[in-house]
Amino acid sequence: MTPTLKKIASNETLPSQADVVVIGGGIIGACASYFLAKQGYSVALIEKGLVGAEQSSRNWGWCRQQNRDARELPTSGLAMRLWDEMTEDLGQDLGFRRCGLRYATDDPQQLAEWDSWRDVAKQFNVNTRMLSAKEANEMIPANGRTWLGGVHSIDDGKGEPAIAAPMIAEGARRYGATIHQQCAARGMEITNGKVEAVITEKGTIRTQRVLCAAGAWASTFCSHHGIRFPQASVRQTAFRSKPIENIGEAIYTSGVALTRRLDGSYTVALSGTALLEFTPQGIRFAKEFMPMFMKRIKAVQVNLGSSFFKGPEAINRWKNTGPSPMEAMRILNPDPHGKNIKQTLHAVRTLFPALKDIEIAESWGSYVDCTPDAVPVMSAVDDVEGFYLAAGCSGHGFGLGPGLAKVAADLVVNNTPLIDATPFNLSRLNDGSKIEVGAI
Repeated sequence: MTPTLKKIASNETLPSQADVVVIGGGIIGACASYFLAKQGYSVALIEKGLVGAEQSSRNWGWCRQQNRDARELPTSGLAMRLWDEMTEDLGQDLGFRRCGLRYATDDPQQLAEWDSWRDVAKQFNVNTRMLSAKEANEMIPANGRTWLGGVHSIDDGKGEPAIAAPMIAEGARRYGATIHQQCAARGMEITNGKVEAVITEKGTIRTQRVLCAAGAWASTFCSHHGIRFPQASVRQTAFRSKPIENIGEAIYTSGVALTRRLDGSYTVALSGTALLEFTPQGIRFAKEFMPMFMKRIKAVQVNLGSSFFKGPEAINRWKNTGPSPMEAMRILNPDPHGKNIKQTLHAVRTLFPALKDIEIAESWGSYVDCTPDAVPVMSAVDDVEGFYLAAGCSGHGFGLGPGLAKVAADLVVNNTPLIDATPFNLSRLNDGSKIEVGAI
């Protein structure tokens, strides 16, 4: 099932030219289009399906600095500020709330990892504190579980995945951007190593600057042009409940995670689990992803699914003059994993007596696109002048979205980014550098 999503209209006419073409209408593409259009650049946002319909509307909605990898923390701080600024500028409620995030665990190793992260937090002035066992059990009372401790990330918060990307895209349109849904980008015209145009199923847009923010489809699009981008996706499942009693705004336990939505429902998912499916793309980049797999082997299940044969990680070949795989799969919409849903529902009902009558309103599956080190790529692509990549957000894309998109937008128009973009360079994944796996 596709999660409930705010629908927006498309512009009727495809422009013949644009200063920047943004490929992909998720949170990164929408935010980048907004920042670029606000600076006065003509922007065409191209989306094969619907704006926000894939991972940008299927995540928990957490906007956090807590437990981030040190390479991401400058961007996470920037993102939190931009969430506030965009909400004010758009005059629209994006669901962003600095409600704080509460974590509790009965796993000594997890608690030790959270405690050791405080050294990173101090470097970046993150407002966080450890919870004693008494505090954790008072803040997140659970049936049959006694927490050893936890974390309260005081200034962190949440947004509303079902509405954020579409409303931000509308904000970009207010500043002059055009939005083109059901319009797949088939490829680029490249002359003497320079971008000249983007070829879509509905026509060609002349441009010298292209930002690929295509999420799980980014590596496939790059490969079409001989560009190597190591990327793999893990499959996850979540559900949204019917409105129910409020037991907290954003809660993480070593069983389930819950995020309260604007309508009084909860997004609920199992904590720290994912399904890795064998795919041709995954096999191609197996060496790069082996350190991550070994580090997280206990949290990952592996199987062979339909994604081996269709979708962004299958064997995809096409020509710019004909239909692309993106047109064959407008929205990447895997079925929710039935066993996972049952486990999640049982866990939340068991842990929280106040939610014993919780009911599922909708459930969905998703693919979270990852890089080998779990750090996003926001980078110029050295082999093609004028082509930029913004992908591989590794489950962090929604919360970091505004910050990452601002970095990407600045790179595209040769502005100096507000933070050091070096850790996000694509080259780190292809130059033989040691893979340092970050936090999830």
